[in-house]
Amino acid sequence: MCSERAHGGAGDRRPVLYGRTLEQLREVAAQTGLPRYAAGQMAAWLYRRGCTDIAAMTDLSKAARERLAAAYRIGLEVPVSAAVSCDGTKKYLYRTAGGHYVESAYIPDGDRATLCVSSQAGCRMGCRFCMTGRQGLRGQLSAGEILNQMASLPERDRLTNMVYMGMGEPLDNTDEVLRSLEILTSEWGYGWSPTRITVSTSGIVPGLRRLLDESRVHVAVSLHNPFPGQRAEIMPVERAFPVRDAVELLRRYDFTGQRRVSFEYIVLAGMNDSPAHVKELARLLDGLKCRINLIRFHKIPGSPYFSPGDREMEAFRDALSRKGIVTTIRASRGEDVQAACGLLSTKELEEAGQRA
Repeated sequence: MCSERAHGGAGDRRPVLYGRTLEQLREVAAQTGLPRYAAGQMAAWLYRRGCTDIAAMTDLSKAARERLAAAYRIGLEVPVSAAVSCDGTKKYLYRTAGGHYVESAYIPDGDRATLCVSSQAGCRMGCRFCMTGRQGLRGQLSAGEILNQMASLPERDRLTNMVYMGMGEPLDNTDEVLRSLEILTSEWGYGWSPTRITVSTSGIVPGLRRLLDESRVHVAVSLHNPFPGQRAEIMPVERAFPVRDAVELLRRYDFTGQRRVSFEYIVLAGMNDSPAHVKELARLLDGLKCRINLIRFHKIPGSPYFSPGDREMEAFRDALSRKGIVTTIRASRGEDVQAACGLLSTKELEEAGQRA
């Protein structure tokens, strides 16, 4: 990997190349007087070769590189901090172009290594159990800022999977998320198989329809309660986009092949883990080829919610399994490094406010 030379430091206002699709790079080529085929050369340097210095794009002429560097910068940014868990999970904090903070979590597990990336700084969904929701929406991430969390990761070469389950609602930033997926999965980009990628959503139907039509990645729907009134109390998005509508949309697509749909379910003791919830989940998902991932609640400051014990989690899983739903309990990772979404960035925002 080559390294970028400084062109103005933190005050550099040139637009970035990283995170542009092939068509957008063709526009860059036209604007800088380069031939159309130069877009493919730039894409190869940005995504296959991991280049961070325009001067190192040696299959472009020296004059072309100079014109390009005068107008653009590559724009990769390294993490500003990292926290390492005793279980090997690493939580990275990145600063965005807008001066906000976002998190990503690197989760190694045997031969598998997953990166959980953010798609927004903060989030407007307001889920009651989520620390990120308390921040409100602070900014949308560009495709480049989403992918930068992978490209600038020290463990990048070990990654096997990527999940859009970090800060933000990916389908509240659909255009940039889809651009990032295009770069990740295209031959001219990183060339990843869509089966290595999962995008999570709280069920925003217009964005979900686009995701299903314009990509082949796996889908994970944040469900958390099958009863509309109860779900709306902890997930206000239910009032605008009932999860039943998302499920009905999913029924129109084929999940019998490699593509999968799953439902994420944070178990809150005494609130969404009763026999009635089991029965309603089975009714809601009847006939849909899917799985439910049960998640232990990571305690956040001031929250009234608690995770049930292991025995109760297993009983809930077994009850769902008896209804014919493939159900798993996700292993908790990184609790000692504030791995729950929003904790690390909220801490940084609070400390930045104190410094100011």
